[in-house]
This record gives sequence, C-alpha cells and structure tokens, in this order.
Amino acid sequence: MNEPARFPYIAPSEEHAAALLPYVPITLIHGRAALPLLGLLDTGATVNVLPYSVGVQLGLVWDEHPVQVSLAGNLAQFPARAVTLTGKMATFPPVTLAFAWTRATHIPVILGQVNFFMEFDVCFYRSRRVFEVKPRDVPA
Repeated sequence: MNEPARFPYIAPSEEHAAALLPYVPITLIHGRAALPLLGLLDTGATVNVLPYSVGVQLGLVWDEHPVQVSLAGNLAQFPARAVTLTGKMATFPPVTLAFAWTRATHIPVILGQVNFFMEFDVCFYRSRRVFEVKPRDVPA
C-alpha cells in the first residue's frame, strides 16, 4: 500500500500570492514526450482539462482526435477533444488519465472528477496549507 504524498498549497502567480491553491506536480506522458507541470486539483470540475498548448507540447495533433467533448462554464465557448495520457506523480505507479483537450490556452491543467479523483484519494488540509494524495486502494 502506498503512503500518501504531501504537497503544499501554492500561489498561482506572484500577482495572486494570497490565493493559495492545490497545485500538484505531475508528469504527463504521450508516446516519448514527457512534460512535468503543475495540475490544479479541482473537485468541482467534472473532467480533467488539458490546455491546447500543453497538448501541442506533448505532440498531440488536433485532427487526430475526432471525439468531441462539451465543456461547461467559462470553457463552454471552446471546442474540446477527448484524449488519454499517462500521468506519473510522486513515487506512485503511472495511471491513464482522460482529458478534454481544449482550444483554450490561458488555463491551468485541471485535474477533475473524471478521472483524476477516480484514480487518487485526496485529503485537503487547507487550514494547514497542505494536501495529501495517494493512489486509490485496489481490492485484492
């Protein structure tokens, strides 16, 4: 059984230094491309969301992913396509993560209910400015 990894809440930018958020270091992998980045844990997001520029950096080609995904809220105006990537975090085994790859560019990688929170258990300790992540327990 894996022990949880603990991460601090961090500020998204210097201009928003007071707004600490749960960003987790994760490496996204597609083929031979691996990109370490910070993903925003968002319990209110139905799906994982991948900004267009990150997909391009991983070697994704928009027209090779024909399955369209509808996003809501402020991302509803942007087209999105379904893609799967491998995610590697801390010392945990890699997992397959499904993303809505959106044409939006000025957003973080968003890790949402489908399927980040289906693969990992997360405990938020906001008053202590930390959170813990561990892989879900798989029945024996």
